[in-house]
Amino acid sequence: MVGPGLASGRARAAASGVLLCSVALLVLTAVAHGTVPLSPSEVLDALLGKGDPVTAAIVRDLRLPRALLGVLVGGALAAAGASLQSLLQNPLADPFLLGVSGGAACGTLLASVLGVLGTAGAFLSPLAALAGALLAVVVVGLGAYSQGTLDRGRLLLSGAIVNSLASAVILLLLSIGSPDTTRGFVFWMLGSLSSASWESVSSLALYGGAGCTLLIFFSRALDAFTLGEETAHTLGIQVEQTKRCVYLGASILAAAAVAHAGIIGFVGLLVPQGVRLVVRDQRSVLVFSFLSGAVLLLSADLIARWLFSPNEISIGAVTALVGAPAFLYLMRRKV
Repeated sequence: MVGPGLASGRARAAASGVLLCSVALLVLTAVAHGTVPLSPSEVLDALLGKGDPVTAAIVRDLRLPRALLGVLVGGALAAAGASLQSLLQNPLADPFLLGVSGGAACGTLLASVLGVLGTAGAFLSPLAALAGALLAVVVVGLGAYSQGTLDRGRLLLSGAIVNSLASAVILLLLSIGSPDTTRGFVFWMLGSLSSASWESVSSLALYGGAGCTLLIFFSRALDAFTLGEETAHTLGIQVEQTKRCVYLGASILAAAAVAHAGIIGFVGLLVPQGVRLVVRDQRSVLVFSFLSGAVLLLSADLIARWLFSPNEISIGAVTALVGAPAFLYLMRRKV
């Protein structure tokens, strides 16, 4: 199935090109914008290793990793939300509402408090986050399963309960930490790209690539889920295996994003809703959601840095302020 607006391959290619150009333009804007504004020529010289060494260090070591991390975080959250919504056939399903993000935050914070991350924290923190996310998925599943099947009506309620539990655990861990650690983690939990580095970009690219590959592999199976689980089974789809693998792929993406940027809401909830207005097949939804999520998060980061410059607000606040009214509008259109 395809959406009414992008039925032809040429139209999809054009839309993909527009999104790619938007991502590239926002990356260049993010690199040029800051307390030290830079011209396009200065940015280009810095990227080529020319010009002032200080400017080159600002661009290559600070701003470019932050922009690329924003691309990966936004894309990962949007792709995770799109896959969960397709799997559960529920437009309200996303990593935050299902407790995945809260579990990932608990795993990351616990690993940090226990001091088990060490010098390789950029690569180990997503593993700790994934462990927390998978634990949250198991608890949510236990609460939502009824008579051997997943009760979609109880899923969001179970996710809300797990979110409350995760919040309690996070508060407990923060209360026993040092004041400096607590302040840093509070700002991190609200969503921030300020800790971006080439190590974090490489880490998220690794985990994000694994998660996206798994979801794309099962994209055709998810298309069959739109017809119902029984119909998907008659079409030869391994329903339970697909559920487990898609949950795993979405959890990897959400956990890695949370580990590097904190809890950022509405990206995984809002972006797939907008994408499904123009495309319907799952592979296109995943690709378009990834690119659109990158556009949304880069834009939110620019707003967070510009609005009260030189002070920086959390990205989560920006996405919530923009996402809540937009999501209400999209839901009204569907009614």
